[in-house]
Amino acid sequence: MNIYALSSGRGPSGIAIVRISGKETLKICENLTKLKKIKSNEVNFCKFYDPKNNDIIDPEALLLWFPGPNSYTGEDLAELQIHGSNAVISALLRVLSEQSNCRIAEPGEFTKLAFQNDKIDLLKAESIVDLIHSETELQRQQAVKIVQGNSSNYYNDLRDKIIKSLAFIEAKIDFAEEDLPEKVLKDALQSIKEIHSEITKIIENNKIGEKIRDGFRVSIIGEVNAGKSSLLNLLSKREVAIVSDEAGTTRDVIETYLNLDGYPVILADTAGIRDAKNETEKKGISLALGKSKESDLNIVVIDNSSKNINNEIKKMINKDTIILLNKSDVSDKQNHTFDVETVLASVKNNRNINKLIDKIKAKLKDKFSSNNNSLITRERHRVKLNQCLKELDNFLKKDHNKNLELAAEDLRMATRHLGSIVGKVDVEEILESIFKDFCIGK
Repeated sequence: MNIYALSSGRGPSGIAIVRISGKETLKICENLTKLKKIKSNEVNFCKFYDPKNNDIIDPEALLLWFPGPNSYTGEDLAELQIHGSNAVISALLRVLSEQSNCRIAEPGEFTKLAFQNDKIDLLKAESIVDLIHSETELQRQQAVKIVQGNSSNYYNDLRDKIIKSLAFIEAKIDFAEEDLPEKVLKDALQSIKEIHSEITKIIENNKIGEKIRDGFRVSIIGEVNAGKSSLLNLLSKREVAIVSDEAGTTRDVIETYLNLDGYPVILADTAGIRDAKNETEKKGISLALGKSKESDLNIVVIDNSSKNINNEIKKMINKDTIILLNKSDVSDKQNHTFDVETVLASVKNNRNINKLIDKIKAKLKDKFSSNNNSLITRERHRVKLNQCLKELDNFLKKDHNKNLELAAEDLRMATRHLGSIVGKVDVEEILESIFKDFCIGK
């Protein structure tokens, strides 16, 4: 079966790209172009026709033909570049649907074929969809690193080291009566200890990869009418939250996604902290307190003109806090001091908000700086690494003089868990969850 799909965005546009992959791709292209010889791996200038009636679909088009296995999917693949009007796109897709053994591709099917044909591994497949959906510079950089194979090479290297240690163990089992050097077992044990330590460090990386992919959580908290919702709207550059002089307007948590100069941030506005007047407000305050505990960073908004600060607010101030002393347009002298990062600002007049953004970025960079190239970008990776670590724990706890066969099985399981991250073993159950996030033409 051959598959096809629009791989560029919907029209109108200057150019649209339609992909075809499958054994009969060349034949389909010959039917549509009437070209007697289609050159591979170079541009073919052509017209696209409707084979049924010879009507011209596009009089000036391009065709790129990539014979398998040297193609993205590992199968015969063609890219049809046409004018990007909705009419031209629709006509071409209709004609392709009328070709024998040809159907529209499912989401991610082209990349799924690439994986199944050993053109890419699972990590690269995941990073491709992350690259497609990247909205910030950090997300793009992380996806590029993984596409280039940084993470795959690292996990494969760890797996190879475990396999090498396993080979030593199995040699000890298979040749028990032979006088093998004791150094063989000692070297294997030392190697596993080092790998165990390395994986532990990866797991304890503050979830930097997941944070870059999904967004850092930043909450705006503070007393009522301190300017929290106004700050959310200002940073969002749109009216996300209702702003009112009436105290307690915000009752629920309001979230919005921001790109703060390359940093992906999920910014949350919360209910004002005070003695609740009713059950609804009490619940809103409870949600606010819960959100602050879940956040990577809290912006505590305080009315600089006020004389007193709520005790609950004071308790929330810690190293993961930035203080925004708001309403400097009312009182331009800093009336409160703190032991954490503080910005004297006016949300109303947009005063020093850039300083606040700079401090947010600096905090996130400091909090989540990492030297491991964000090896974990999904919960799936973390689960498999934890499973691998558990098997290594089991191995190290055993009496290797008595339970060498069982110890060897621990290492086999550890390699399987590592291998499943890149797709070397047991991947069928996770394929759908990965490729469902792709667009149709990828």
